Amino acid sequence: MKTTATLALTLLTLLCLSSPSFGQNEGYSIGDEAMDFELTNVDGSRVSLSGMENAKGAFVIFSCNTCPYVKAYEDRMIQLHEKYAPQGYPVIAINPNDAQISPGDSFDAMKKRAEEKDFPFPYLHDETQEVIKAYGGSRTPHVYLLNKENGKFIVKYIGAIDNNYQDASAVTKHYAEDAVASLLKGQNIAEETTKAIGCSIKWTRKSE
Repeated sequence: MKTTATLALTLLTLLCLSSPSFGQNEGYSIGDEAMDFELTNVDGSRVSLSGMENAKGAFVIFSCNTCPYVKAYEDRMIQLHEKYAPQGYPVIAINPNDAQISPGDSFDAMKKRAEEKDFPFPYLHDETQEVIKAYGGSRTPHVYLLNKENGKFIVKYIGAIDNNYQDASAVTKHYAEDAVASLLKGQNIAEETTKAIGCSIKWTRKSE
């Protein structure tokens, strides 16, 4: 018989994974040029890809406050940024969730979470959901590794951070880190796409 904890985790997972995907399109594939964006950071500043003149690329990670998968990965997102931002690949976290559907993902809640975790990276609000729709993100977290080539940001990896959200010490494949390490070495990325595991996006429902 399943324990109460196991049943609770199972229900939570089903709720995260089964919400309808309103407004989602196919989005980017490997090799596509990523659109520029300008979104509001939790500190009130505006952040854009075009403003990252000295960057070699970026980890664009669709994230949020409320998803248990995101919470499991937040420390690893911080580690990615601290390791690779000095090498030209910072993390940019973007919350696309509609706060009317998920109040815990409001901009005020974002500011509180960023302060609690002391995020060293920008945490941006995709209030109109235009960026998530362009990228085709379907989960939080969902990683898009971009590489700057001739002034354009090109998608080089799409998917998960690694292969074990539950236990960082049990990870055997570091997908995002391996991808950027390959770029830094001028090598081809062995696994360009993986399945993003996480909570579904809380899409704005269209008015009837």
